[in-house]
Parts: sequence; C-alpha cells; structure tokens
Amino acid sequence: MGENKKAVAQDELKSIVESTTIADVYRADKQLSGVVKKTRLIYSDFFSEQSGNEVFIKPENMQHTGAFKLRGAYNKISQLTAEEKTKGVITSSAGNHAQGVAFAAQRLGVKAVICMPATTPILKIEATRAYGAEVVLHGDSFDDAYLYSLELQKKHGYIYVHPFNDRDVLLGQGTTALEIINELKDVDAILVPIGGGGFASGVALATKVVSPHVKVIGVEPENAACMKAALDAGKIVTLKSADTVADGCAVKTAGTLTFEFCKKYLDEIITVNEMEIMSALLSLIEKHKLIAEGAGVLSLAALNKLNFKGKKIVAIVSGGNIDISTLSGLIDKALIARGRIFSFAVQLPDKPGELLNIAKILSEENANVVKLDHNQALVTNSFKKVLLSVTIETHNQEHINRIVKALNKHGYEIEKIDLLR
Repeated sequence: MGENKKAVAQDELKSIVESTTIADVYRADKQLSGVVKKTRLIYSDFFSEQSGNEVFIKPENMQHTGAFKLRGAYNKISQLTAEEKTKGVITSSAGNHAQGVAFAAQRLGVKAVICMPATTPILKIEATRAYGAEVVLHGDSFDDAYLYSLELQKKHGYIYVHPFNDRDVLLGQGTTALEIINELKDVDAILVPIGGGGFASGVALATKVVSPHVKVIGVEPENAACMKAALDAGKIVTLKSADTVADGCAVKTAGTLTFEFCKKYLDEIITVNEMEIMSALLSLIEKHKLIAEGAGVLSLAALNKLNFKGKKIVAIVSGGNIDISTLSGLIDKALIARGRIFSFAVQLPDKPGELLNIAKILSEENANVVKLDHNQALVTNSFKKVLLSVTIETHNQEHINRIVKALNKHGYEIEKIDLLR
C-alpha cells in the first residue's frame, strides 16, 4: 500500500513538471514586474581569463533583500486567493528565504510568520523583522524551526511558503534566466547554485522552454551535493551531513518536486570543494569589489571545471547576505590556501639579536610580519632556547618557498603552522 502511495505521489509530481509551460514562466515574470530589481550582467575580465570563456556575472547579491529568494516568495504569495491572503503565510528559514518572504508579504499586505532557530545571528533576525514579519525563535537547528513552523501552520491555518519545493516558488526563481537571455541573447551556458534545487529548477525550466540550446549547469558543494546524489541514484536520498561554508546550500535532502524538474531540464552538475568556494569569494571581492556569501559564489567556483572553452557563460551570484565576522574568516582561509598568509615556528637561542636576525631575513625577502609570539616557556627541552611563532603576509607559494630557503640558509629550521586546521 505504501509503495502504491509513493508511485501515485511521484506520478503527480511528474504531471506538474509536464504541465508547466512557457506561459507559466512568463506569467511569473509579469507578476514580478516592477517588484524585483533586474540585476544587470557584469562582464568579468578576470574570471574570463581564468576559465578560458567569456564570463558574465549575474549579481543577484544586489537584489532587494540581497538574494534571489525574493523572486520565488513574491510569485507564490502574489498568486494566493484573497481568502488565503487573509490567513497569512508562514515559513521557516535562517537566511535569505526569510527576508524574501517577509519583503513579499509586506509589499502585498499579508501577515508573515517566520520561524528561525534560536541560534540565528541577531542581524538576520532584525533584518527579517525590519520587513514587518513576526519572527518566532525555536530550537537550535533549522529542523527544529521547520517542525515548529508546521505545528503553527496547523494550529493557525497559515499558508506555507516552502523555500524550494513549490511550483510557484521555483517559477519565480526562473525569471532570473529570462533576464539573462533577454540581455545576452547568444549566451551558451548558465551556471546556477543548488541547495534544495528550487533555483536550479526554475532557471533550467525557464532557459529550456525559451532557449533549448543553452546549457544549464548546476553547482553544489562537495560536502552537500544532495541533488547530484539523488540524480545519480535515480531517487531522493538524504546525506549524512551537509557541512559547508556555503551555508545557504547546506541541504541534506533535495526537494521531491525540484528533483523531477532537475532530472528533466538540468544538463549536468558540477561539485566544488571548500577551498574553491573560498577562493572564488576572495576573487570576487578583490577583482569586482562585490560582497557575496559562500553559497552565492558556487557558480564562480565551478568556472575552472567546465569542459569547454570560448563560450559565453553567465555565472549567477545568488546572494550576498553574510555577516562581517564570517566573511573575515572565509577571506583569511582563502588567503592561507593561496599562499598569501604563512605561519611558522622556529626555536631560537635565548640571546640578544636572534629576533633581529629573523626580522632582517624576512625584510630582505619582502615578507610583512602581521603577528609574532616570543615564548620561552613553550620550549620544554631546553632553558637556553625560546620558541618564536610568526605569521607573515606573502605573495604566493613560490614566495613562501624562497623565505623558507633563506631561513634554512641562515641555520634556522622552521616548522609550518597549519592555520586551516
């Protein structure tokens, strides 16, 4: 009996996919006219040179609320009946979807309740409240908040606005693709990040019904590749964990509806590791002076993994809502990975002039000292030595190698300190 129910449910999902047409995509675009910001493409000399393709950035981090999520939330809420709107809407989110729903509900005069984990940073809570939503804090994780939101929905009769597994939501997200195709008519491929799959579903659907020849490539973090796992298995699977700096895409289970859309319309999925994500974030900041979150730069992180050259590519930067402390930490890790920050320890004879010698060598090799710790107590095998720990700014790995060689030449044996642990 259970298998029959699953089969019926899957048939219903497939029916939704098959019945969704180009008219639905354009209807969503009309609903969002005058509401969303039409973010203009930015040509990137840097990413083009790095990837061997002509790369354009679609900066949805510059969208109202700082992310694409507004598109789907507004399309969903705007199409509720008058009776449904009087009931109010509810969702659970600790990120961009929360602000998207709050913004849309305020614009449409609908009550919005957002359930967030109690651990959500205060800045995100206040940003959501600023759009007029009622924020309910519950539990220590998204799952806790989600389950509680379902209880509140049942108790009060609210309309649920799912962050990705909803047809109207993904249609709204798909309007991003229409803007891309209208602005760059000879685009060859669009790269889109994947969390639960709503954004990728909408972008792939809209692209294929308007310009079937354009490739749509999804990008997931290696540590949270739930859609790739599902497509490889031919069914929805749940990952054991989803630990990634791209927290907006840290989803263990892809949506049932989005799985069907991605299976039909998505051309392929590329996965990227944590260092590739952080490196892309650093490059975006340095080369374009644009701030994005980890999930926002997944498409940029995948550019060097494309199996073609000389094509016109649009990489969607999906969001830019990141707090300063998190951003600072990610930048530091990216700098370390690129060899632009190096930390080492060296034992020195406890006598005058040794620290000056180290400083002189580093100066001669054009290394800038950013941190230094001189501690005798840490050397347990000798009372005549001190341990010096140094962190320096460097140019690249080759520069680090020259510095190590110079120190060795003067008789100093150093031990690298791994700052990424």
